[in-house]
Amino acid sequence: MGTSSERTRERRELKAARRGDRDGSGPTLDERPPARFPGATAKFGLLGEVLMTGLLVTLVAIPVVTLPVALAAGIRHLRRFVRAEGSPLSQFWTDVRRGLAGGAVVGLATAVLIGLFALDIDLAASGALPGGAVVAVVGWTGLVVTAVALLTAAGAWTPETGWRHALRTTPGLVRRDVPGALYLAATAAFVVIVTWVLAPLAIPALGCAALAVVAVPERRTGA
Repeated sequence: MGTSSERTRERRELKAARRGDRDGSGPTLDERPPARFPGATAKFGLLGEVLMTGLLVTLVAIPVVTLPVALAAGIRHLRRFVRAEGSPLSQFWTDVRRGLAGGAVVGLATAVLIGLFALDIDLAASGALPGGAVVAVVGWTGLVVTAVALLTAAGAWTPETGWRHALRTTPGLVRRDVPGALYLAATAAFVVIVTWVLAPLAIPALGCAALAVVAVPERRTGA
């Protein structure tokens, strides 16, 4: 993967190529390197793939504890699609099968944490605990951290390295890209809100969440 300065130079060259291609002065687009994410150039195709991924993730995540592996497989599917590496559905199901055992353990731990933090928030709102405001802050913070960790670990998982490696690398990934972690927190909030408004919206929301995990590390970093 190129450095930030190399990516910036490539973007500038691509812009110059587009201008030259439009006015005929050159250089032309044919002289430029291929796009980094050729699969994402077809907007409607990408939209359809995101919706299908959301449906697949939703189906696999129905038992709840399978949410991590569902997200991981969906993220890998969209990553292959945008890179035009070939993204057959059979590979999605292969990823689900290979990550199911460890992913279910991660899912169970995640469900327990979410339940505990939700209980803290509920007790704080009831006034039954002293210092309820502090307890509520801890509960909401815990939910956000859990959601970001889940999305980050799902994005880091591969069949070759497994879930332990994904979980071990998650803190480092978050520290290296704190703004990216905030984007993922907003993504998780988006999924929860739209699902609460209308349950079927969970399907496209989960697809968008998978795409966000693919896109956030690749966003512009300035320069």
